[in-house]
Amino acid sequence: MKPCQPASQTWYPLRIRLLSLVCTITLYMTVQAQNLPYQPAQEDESLLKQLFTQYEAQHKARLASLPTQYRDDYKKIYQSRWENIKARFDDKEIHTDKAAQQYLDELVNEIRQSNPVLMHKDFRCYFSRSSVPNASYIGQGIILINMGLFHRLDNESQAAFVIAHEIAHYLMNHSENAINNYVTRVNSKEIQEELRKIKGSEYGKREQFEKLVKGLTFSNRRHSRDHESEADSVAVALMSNTRFDPQGAVGTLALLDTIDVDRFNTAEALQSAFHSPGYPFQKKWIAKQQGLLGGHAELKEEEPLADSLKTHPDCQLRIQQVQTILAGQAARARQTDVISKSTFNKLRQEFRYEMVAHTYKANNYTRSLYLTILVLKENPADPWLITHAGNLFNAMYDAQKAHTLGRSIDLPAPGYASSYNLVLQFVQNLHREDMAAIGYHFLGRHQATLTAYAPFKEAYSKSAQIVKE
Repeated sequence: MKPCQPASQTWYPLRIRLLSLVCTITLYMTVQAQNLPYQPAQEDESLLKQLFTQYEAQHKARLASLPTQYRDDYKKIYQSRWENIKARFDDKEIHTDKAAQQYLDELVNEIRQSNPVLMHKDFRCYFSRSSVPNASYIGQGIILINMGLFHRLDNESQAAFVIAHEIAHYLMNHSENAINNYVTRVNSKEIQEELRKIKGSEYGKREQFEKLVKGLTFSNRRHSRDHESEADSVAVALMSNTRFDPQGAVGTLALLDTIDVDRFNTAEALQSAFHSPGYPFQKKWIAKQQGLLGGHAELKEEEPLADSLKTHPDCQLRIQQVQTILAGQAARARQTDVISKSTFNKLRQEFRYEMVAHTYKANNYTRSLYLTILVLKENPADPWLITHAGNLFNAMYDAQKAHTLGRSIDLPAPGYASSYNLVLQFVQNLHREDMAAIGYHFLGRHQATLTAYAPFKEAYSKSAQIVKE
């Protein structure tokens, strides 16, 4: 009987080959995964419904507990605040991706667990798909961190300051105090006397009333200068108890001080993206039109800067105030990034795509186009972005053909950045056949490299059909 050989002698070469094969397959799959086109996160409809039901019940309980005196005034304001909250759910603005929410919860928990005053406070932070560079406390313990702000931050300490600032608004009851102060003032003897005088006036009643009301208009979306300074101070105090670097407050405010500076060269980006030999870019597409139907005559904002870090006083003054507070603190070792720098950077990049996808789903083609060219300028060969741009032109063509395009675009307005206004003017200047041709030739330039990407093939096929109509 032949003696058995040790397993190490019999199987060693085969084990080496198997191990090598596994490593090769793993490496291949890793590379392939890294090269896969981006896929927007799926919305968790069940979670959104659950959250909505929870907050709606809280709102109804709040209305039931309103004081008897001036009840109607209070009810009107709290109902208005609820309508703002409800709109965030109706528009599916709340980001429901589990990994992103888990990361945000970890940032929040670092602040909460390091500050006993917060341990039993009922608030929750969510990422918002809004492209506005903002963060806000919108009431009922809901704090929103907009993707439009998060993706511009440099580190987790800056993100922590943004979160802590909004927690401070919640903690100091700024919204509720503002409501109480407003209702009290409106019903004060002085204001009521002014109203009686206006009512008894023979002339100019409307002008007098409008002047009075203008000074009394309540916005549950804005804080006063004092509130912003107080929120900054409380935020720094909260951060000082964590592992985060409180200097992140200075960096965040410095960013916000210049965040509205419009440096994007839209004309260059549009020409670079949509010039094709078969359909050259035309200067008239971005020419500003004057007159009744052209120009930038309408003032409009995408979103009020609600309870925002951008609210006055100006950021330079707030930086000085924060630096004064920090100068009085004892030096200690701090970390710029505490939770996960890699996750932070990953989300910053993903959110740029999420905003593109969300604005499209929200039926705002012009906003989605603008955000697309912003990212496309940096990633001109990105399969998902290329396909999305083609789908946008296909969608705009279909809407124009159905005479419904006006429902899906913004009009040029002074309230918008000049770079965005140029995109709006671009769309305004295009004829339907231009939309078809631009989309078709744009996609055609990438056909050779993206022919195996199914979403691209579908978009290109659709574009080819459109251009023949």
